[in-house]
Amino acid sequence: MKVRHDEGVANHIGPQPCVAVRKDVDEASVGEGIGQPLSHEILNSGRRRCFEGGRQHSQARNRKAWRPGGVEEPGMCRSSLGGNREIPGLAIRECAGPHWEGEEPKPMMHGPGKSDSAIVARKPTNKAGQPAAEPVERRAGAEGNASQQSTCRAQDRESVSQALERIRQAAKQRKKERFTSLFHHISIALLRQAFFALKREAAPGVDGLTWHDYEADLDRRIEDLHDRVHRGAYRALPSRRQYIPKADGQQRPLAVAALEDKIVQGAVCAVLNAIYEEDFLGFSYGFRPKRNPHDALDALTFGIYSTKVNYIFDADLRRFFDSVSQQGLIRFLKHRIADRRMIHLIQKWLQAGVLEDGVLTVSDTGTGQGSVISPLLANVYLHYVFDLWANRWRHREATGDVIIVRYADDFVVGFEHEHDARCFWAALRDRMGEFSLSLHPDKTRLIQFGRFAADRRAQRGLGKPETFNFLGFTFICSTGRNGKFLLKRKTRRDRLRAKLKQVKVEMRRRRHQPIPEQGTWLKQVLTGYFAYYAVQTNGRTLSAFRYRIIDLWRRSLRRRSQKDGTTWERITKLVNDFLPRVQNLHPSPLDRFVVKHPRWEPSARIGPARICAGGAQ
Repeated sequence: MKVRHDEGVANHIGPQPCVAVRKDVDEASVGEGIGQPLSHEILNSGRRRCFEGGRQHSQARNRKAWRPGGVEEPGMCRSSLGGNREIPGLAIRECAGPHWEGEEPKPMMHGPGKSDSAIVARKPTNKAGQPAAEPVERRAGAEGNASQQSTCRAQDRESVSQALERIRQAAKQRKKERFTSLFHHISIALLRQAFFALKREAAPGVDGLTWHDYEADLDRRIEDLHDRVHRGAYRALPSRRQYIPKADGQQRPLAVAALEDKIVQGAVCAVLNAIYEEDFLGFSYGFRPKRNPHDALDALTFGIYSTKVNYIFDADLRRFFDSVSQQGLIRFLKHRIADRRMIHLIQKWLQAGVLEDGVLTVSDTGTGQGSVISPLLANVYLHYVFDLWANRWRHREATGDVIIVRYADDFVVGFEHEHDARCFWAALRDRMGEFSLSLHPDKTRLIQFGRFAADRRAQRGLGKPETFNFLGFTFICSTGRNGKFLLKRKTRRDRLRAKLKQVKVEMRRRRHQPIPEQGTWLKQVLTGYFAYYAVQTNGRTLSAFRYRIIDLWRRSLRRRSQKDGTTWERITKLVNDFLPRVQNLHPSPLDRFVVKHPRWEPSARIGPARICAGGAQ
């Protein structure tokens, strides 16, 4: 009998062992030179040989079970490997026993455990003239993850990229490897995911294209964008200059990128985050996945409580996003990225320039604050300029305890000894100068702060310990009801005033709207404000803020008409119906930090290990 061999399916007759050839899977490769493999499980095509009960098919055993015309269906060969990773070398597979063509396959006794099928049937019946009931190779059900680059359960859920996960594992295991093939990971699925991650109501760039306009013909636009990116026809547009007010009254310059630039930047960030999230140190918190400002606040609070911190060095970089050296940034990126197309794509965004009042400005410094990829590039730059250097300094030069917490270009360093703090300040000034950066003279200072600061200043006849600001909060040395040291965190006074001023202007614009609409809007304002600032020791400030909002609402309603009689009794009823009450929405920073960063000694007799603030690695 002739059996038709179909492409991609291993057919064989007789008792010979089943052999299947696995196709190569193109994947990212790493190494100092192009062509070195990413890991053992890719770029190597191997043969998988069938075993029966852990042994090869013996001629004697198969000779007894074999009958003339019998065919071992390759569709019944099943892989014994579970999970979604490929394993190098020979993969042991379970083969069904020999059977007559047209019969159901018989399971092998003492066979390996059940797993997913490695072969999908594709061929029709061998002869068109035979009855339609003639069986073909059966399609085995896939019970595990299929061998795809990415899988997504639903369109509105975040897709799980298996290929990026393998890159992450390689970056974690080999810290000095260079990734030579990353560009092909910018796929249509990743671009679509980056599009849905954008803000719907974000301001448009120079192209004037909004999120909703692009969504109207999303499939065609994404496919065209993917094609242009991989053909090299993609051109980055200049960013549009926009200014937003700061809490101190100054203006912050932003660079609003075009919509397609945001999409491609989001996809590139997803690829690069798989690498750099394994490189970044634990005390870096700014604009990183699964990290937020409260994690940095918890780390700083825990460090002040648990270590011998007597001095706080509060530093801020002057115009950091506009002072980053693009040439130095590319040099830092090449430490891990050897894919020339990926580097060239990043250079397109850096050299696109900024459009302001019809004038295009192109500079060799800056990363364009406000773009999607700008925070990642800033973290990469500071990782090599500050993080690695500061971590090495505190282990080699410091004589006492040192804690470090950094959020973007704002960082706080705690010291046990004043001499260490002075030496660090001088060394940091020289270090920043080497990379075109400088410390802000007004926002950089060294103060005495900690559990013993109040007593030591009282002994010298000085006043209360100074305070410092970090991420919207003012840190204050205080004493609790039990007489022990208490670290208070209160909302910054300038931020509180700026928010009240903003609400007052918006309330004046909404003055003649129906009261339910005003109440709903004020509820959103207070809910969002409490979501960030409702921490322990900040209840009085939040109560004062809520009272000021209520008073502004009452005055606004009284100005709607000269005969308006809004009294405190009426406004109290409206407040009870619409506005939320003040309550603590965040747990203790000490408890939350220990839960998120658990570190215990191997032996239970030793007890908990000492934790370095910021979860430093």
